[in-house]
Parts: sequence; C-alpha cells; structure tokens
Amino acid sequence: MALDRVTTLRSDSAWVGERLGDPGSRAVFAGREGVLLGEAGPGGEDARGAPELVRRRLGDLAAAGVAAAEPILLGLEQDRALFAIDLDALPRAALAAITRGASVVALRNAGALLPRHEGGLAAYLVSLLNWHRGHRFCPNCGTTTAVGEAGYSRRCPSCGAVHFPRTDPVVIMLVVSRAGLLLGRHANWPPLRYSVLAGYVAPGETLEEAVVREVREESGIEVYDPRYVASQPWPFPSSLMLGFEARSEGGDPVARDGELEDVGWFTLDTARAAVRGQSPELELPSPVSIAHLLIERWVAAQAA
Repeated sequence: MALDRVTTLRSDSAWVGERLGDPGSRAVFAGREGVLLGEAGPGGEDARGAPELVRRRLGDLAAAGVAAAEPILLGLEQDRALFAIDLDALPRAALAAITRGASVVALRNAGALLPRHEGGLAAYLVSLLNWHRGHRFCPNCGTTTAVGEAGYSRRCPSCGAVHFPRTDPVVIMLVVSRAGLLLGRHANWPPLRYSVLAGYVAPGETLEEAVVREVREESGIEVYDPRYVASQPWPFPSSLMLGFEARSEGGDPVARDGELEDVGWFTLDTARAAVRGQSPELELPSPVSIAHLLIERWVAAQAA
C-alpha cells in the first residue's frame, strides 16, 4: 500500500484541520457490507477502466452537504490527505449521492478485483472503520469516546483512558510431510475447497507454540520446525495472518475440534494441478489470500 500514514503529524490538530479544510483532500468509503468501488483508468478518477476505490474530494462532499463526522485520516496519497468515511453513518440522501454510479462490494470480492496497492488500502480502510464502529463507548466506564490522533485512537473524556486499534495475531501454516500437504475444509465452503490450517495465538504463547498447538488441536498431527514465511492483514474483522511452514512425520489426520469438517493429506501433483485451476479434486482459496500464497510458493519450490 503506497500510502504515508503520517504517524508523527496525527496529533497536530492544526495540521489535521488544514487537511480537513483543503477542498482537494479526498475520502474513500466503506460500510459493514463492503467498500465503495468505481471504475478508473489512465485518464483520471472519472475515466472508465479498471476497478478502484471511489475517491471523492472533500470540497465536492461539502458542496453536497456531506461532512466527515469524525476525522479518520488514513494518510497522504500523492501529498493529498485521504480520509475514511463510514457509509453506515451517512444520512440516506448523502448516501445516495455518494454511491451514485458506484457499487458497494464485499471486501473478499473486492480483493480479487483490485490491484494489489488498492487491495491493501481497502483492507486498511475496512479494518480501521470496523474498530471505530465497535469502540464508540469506553469499555472501562461506558462513556462515549472521542476520536484522537486523527483516527488512530479514541479517548474517554470521563475516565481518561486512551484506546488504540487492535490487531489479533493468527498463525496460518502450511504443514508438509512425505505424504504431501495437510489441508482442511469448513462445512460452509464449496465442496472441493480446502485450505491450510489456522488459528488465533493464545495469551502468553509464542507464534511457534501456536503453530504446533493449532495443528494438533485441529488435526491430531504433530509438527516441528515452524518457520515464518510472510504476513497479511485480514480485516475480518481485525486479524494479522502470520504465515508459517512446518514439517511433520505424517500420520492419519482427524478433524478433532469441531471447526473443520474434513482434514487430509494432498499430494504434490494434486496441489500443483489445483494451483493451475485444473484439479478435479481440490479447489484452493482465493489467490489474494496468504493461504494461496503458501501453497503456491511450496509447489513452485518443488519444481526448482
């Protein structure tokens, strides 16, 4: 995501006020149902072309009677301030004006449509608005909180507590043995859809310990030598997926904890065909997911 989050300037209320007063500053939009997408091309934000997040100038919004109730600043994009506006908080008339000619698209679907830098911005936008939507009241005393640091915190005027957006760490791991890849499926997925295993990190637990525990709990398989690979923000609602590879001596996996409907080993040939979209027995997760990356990366390494 090519966006300057301007962390050091967020507490400067005068600077933030200038950005809010600049008619050239822009806003992007999301609600519980998804992000607002339009089409843009090389000719500019009004040209027709590839999908992107809809951006509206604050000056145009003000002329339409729309004002950002809270200054949720995402950062600077090409030296212009970019703010987040919650579609669910807008009056009906303003909502109709903003969404005219555009579509609200679920984030999972938008991720498959958007270029990578726009997908990263969409994830950031949704995650931050999700947190603000769920933290309007102080968890300590119940008082209505106020936005601080241009959207990077909320402050309670009663007890003085300052609350910051949280991200929950989740380990997601590719388990490999001589039998192939260990993959599982949830009951509500399409019939052939399988993915790598994943789970939340418990309090007081290292990431490596979480990898071993989650695989054991979900499949009964023991793993060793977990190695970090990559990470991905996953705002459903506010997770950070921490990708690992781990080794196993194999065994007979069994779906044990009620989360998975089935779990099993898949051969390299099956995984390779699935990466190409040509397997009659395995469908992989979306290419925008870190789960797909972990599988695709491993398959490519076997051919090297």
